[in-house]
Amino acid sequence: MIQVRKKEKETAESLIRRFSRRVQQSGVLRQVRKLRFHAEEQSRVKRRDEALYKVKIRKEINRLKKLGKFDEDALRDIKKKM
Repeated sequence: MIQVRKKEKETAESLIRRFSRRVQQSGVLRQVRKLRFHAEEQSRVKRRDEALYKVKIRKEINRLKKLGKFDEDALRDIKKKM
């Protein structure tokens, strides 16, 4: 954690400037920006289960489309079942 104490007769602007410089030098912002969109890798089993789920949903949607019964309500019902 970065802390900066106000010195005697120091203006608020110079205090903020000094704090900003400390933050910049510490590399905290660089590290946070680097990890901002980083998602942890999922386990192999979880990825497999998600893929199988998508395949089942797609298969059911295609079946309903062929029958002419596919709409928003049908999609919601499919997702509830699985």
